[in-house]
Amino acid sequence: MPADLYRRLSNLDGKSYGAYKSLRGSHDLPDLDATLFIDKVQSDPYAPASRARVHIPLSVLDYRGASHSQPGRFSTAELDLLNRRLVRAFKKYGRGLFIDSPGQQVLRRTAVAELRAGAHDVDKHDDALQICLEIQLPARGRRILGREAARLICEDLLDALDDAIVNAPINALEAAVELEYDQLFLRRAVADADLIGFVADGSVLPRQAGNSQLPKPGATAFTSPESLQHSFQLPSGKTVHGMGIPRGVTLIVGGGYHGKSTLLSSLVTGVYNHVAGDGREFVVADETAVALRAEDGRAITGVDISPFINGLPSGDDTTRFSTTNASGSTSQAAGLMEALGAGARVLLIDEDTSATNFMIRDERMRRLIPDDREPITPLVARVRELWEDHGISTVIVAGGSGAFIDVADTVIAMDAYTPYDVTERARELRESATPAAPSPAFAQIGERLLRADFPVGEGRGGHGGRGGHGHGGRGGHGGRGRGAKPPKPPRARGLELIQVGKDNLDLRAVGHLMDSSQTEAIARILGAVVKQLDGRTDLTELIQREYDNFCHSLFDAAAASTNSGHLAEPRFQEVAAAINRLRLLRSGLAD
Repeated sequence: MPADLYRRLSNLDGKSYGAYKSLRGSHDLPDLDATLFIDKVQSDPYAPASRARVHIPLSVLDYRGASHSQPGRFSTAELDLLNRRLVRAFKKYGRGLFIDSPGQQVLRRTAVAELRAGAHDVDKHDDALQICLEIQLPARGRRILGREAARLICEDLLDALDDAIVNAPINALEAAVELEYDQLFLRRAVADADLIGFVADGSVLPRQAGNSQLPKPGATAFTSPESLQHSFQLPSGKTVHGMGIPRGVTLIVGGGYHGKSTLLSSLVTGVYNHVAGDGREFVVADETAVALRAEDGRAITGVDISPFINGLPSGDDTTRFSTTNASGSTSQAAGLMEALGAGARVLLIDEDTSATNFMIRDERMRRLIPDDREPITPLVARVRELWEDHGISTVIVAGGSGAFIDVADTVIAMDAYTPYDVTERARELRESATPAAPSPAFAQIGERLLRADFPVGEGRGGHGGRGGHGHGGRGGHGGRGRGAKPPKPPRARGLELIQVGKDNLDLRAVGHLMDSSQTEAIARILGAVVKQLDGRTDLTELIQREYDNFCHSLFDAAAASTNSGHLAEPRFQEVAAAINRLRLLRSGLAD
């Protein structure tokens, strides 16, 4: 027990709550040869918990990192396992101790990080694990409960660290590393086999509920159709068999509640590694895959949506389209073009969450409303071009329309959560049907399809587009006068919301966000990007630079004292998606 700290805390008993601020700084924890840093003390008992870090030297541990990619370093899976053990230990030992709690995905986090000598100051130790946590300092009313605080920090915290970190079982750490390496290997092998996704036999795809990431007990285990089966030998010696999804256009069909959307959802989460026991450990997808949906009301700024929407009666320029209140079709068209600009090679789309007029236009409607009076060229008329001319694969879930049968390379039917390859049957239906006449708009603007980088310079700062922001203006970054109070940095409000000034950035349609700590990381990156918007800097390069800087400073160089323990690594695609929805973007680039 750290006697000096115990005595110091006990002596605070009965004092006003503000006396806790004297604890800021470093404190030795001799039992672990560790150091406790109290970085921020809460202002009162009802404020957010105090922020602290613990540095545990690697020399006191019986294990070392076993990363395959960086020998001698800890892998993401090992740090993730230690993080999960601490979540359980804090619940067991100390009411008032909190740490970022992972979900089913294995993500790089700041909650438990590895510190290496030379990269930063790690107190007196060369190499250490850093634990970022929160401590709810106890009180009765606004008076300090010093003895209780002493037990919490000097006994409960040390017991939890000893149990979760010092005595972590080496075999469990080795198993986590092995699974991670198998998953990374499988993702590369799937790509080398010219597949965009793979679902292993025996996988459990259904979740407990729509708002749960946990596997559903008793759910039907996945079994692949023989015609789509692939096998991969993994580094661990295991061989996994399962369904490979080829590049091109894949259609998933079936009756309601038979598992179509569940299969697609497993591909959405397949861009991440999963924890053992999740059921989706060996479900992988192309690492650039992006899920698309309609998003009424989102902001769009300077995006070329003309491959899908052109010749508006209003005369608005859809090559640099802007609006603060998008319709379903314009939002989905913008989302697709932005995804391509962010490097997506695979698009994942469910008709249930899509705008019907963006997806299809049947023959009777075309006869009723001639093509030259319809500004929307639907996805069904573009999806082959995406694949054949640009190498962009698409996976589409359809239950109510057969329009995509005519353009699909592979058709998978889900029946009671079991997949069947019905590609040949779909081909027979296609050959027996009367082909639809091509849309005149298709030939006219097909060559513009991959103008899908982030519009920059005059595109983001120019006029154009209905409902867009004007130049500068009050409240815009470009219109802030001298001496004005700088805006507060963006802040995450849970998983799906970032507060940017007085605006709320709605990320509900960004389907690959799995963790609120990813959203907090996006808010940090967004804040750095917004500060540098000037109308001249290439936005793609700016986002990439700040994304790389953020990931390096937080996860590689690791751990300045101001680091939050509630940050997890997002993908570049989700960072770009958030910035593309920023309503202040136009005025920020205008001047």
